Amino acid sequence: MGKFQKQKSNRPSHTPYNKPSKTSDHGVQNKSIPKIARPQQQNQIPAVPFDNPNRILLVGEGDFSFAHSLYTSHHCQNVIATCFDSAKILAEKYPQSTGYIQELEDAACEDETINIKILYGVDATKLGKGGLGSGGKEVKKGEFDRIVFNFPHVGGLTKDVNRQVRYNQELLVSFFKAAVPLLAPEGSIVVTIFEGEPYSLWNIRDLARHVGLKVGRSFKFQAEAYPGYKHARTLGNIEGGGGWKGEDREARTYIFERKDGEGKQEQPKPQKNKRSGSSDSDEDD
Repeated sequence: MGKFQKQKSNRPSHTPYNKPSKTSDHGVQNKSIPKIARPQQQNQIPAVPFDNPNRILLVGEGDFSFAHSLYTSHHCQNVIATCFDSAKILAEKYPQSTGYIQELEDAACEDETINIKILYGVDATKLGKGGLGSGGKEVKKGEFDRIVFNFPHVGGLTKDVNRQVRYNQELLVSFFKAAVPLLAPEGSIVVTIFEGEPYSLWNIRDLARHVGLKVGRSFKFQAEAYPGYKHARTLGNIEGGGGWKGEDREARTYIFERKDGEGKQEQPKPQKNKRSGSSDSDEDD
């Protein structure tokens, strides 16, 4: 199992993780004022829970800029990156995705040591189950060190907040249930969501607990730790670019492990400074 790596600024590094940073929206209307990520202070090191040897499964990719950054900036070469959309719909929603995907596929073709695959039409709730949307044999064989779902969201199914919360809770529970059997013995599930309402109403910790998972730790997500990454809305690009940028909003990454301890990562625990009013010992500022 690879240790967490840390990164200074935009320069990639493979130094073992030491201390995390302090630092829809997918088509869903949110009347509350979004939290804006605070500027990174000097000497703060973004937490990056990936390392070169990791076998990584990405689900729910948008324009594949995150997958592209994992390869180009963090040298992750054993990655299966998947999206829910078909190749045709993906190109219509995110025209920029074709360039990222082409570069990843070219890299894999030119170097046999690079094992990067792009899969379309993969449903995060059906991973490895066989049949349409399951990801096929590549996903079914499992043994993933990291299974990653960045900013999960069902999209604009309804403007009713209570229904949106319920739909997204159902999405996450089904994802967790599908993902757990695909983990390597010490593997973990990595989920990033925005902070504040309505996302806090999802109670992601409780959802995970009900399917046999626990939060090993959590930390502020910093988009700058992934050079080139841009947040992609579930419904596609905003025409004309728009002024909304998800990467500027405060978000938190959760590392979920099996409760039985099989998913526990053997690595030094950093000193944690709990946020004021927080009772969660796994939270890093």
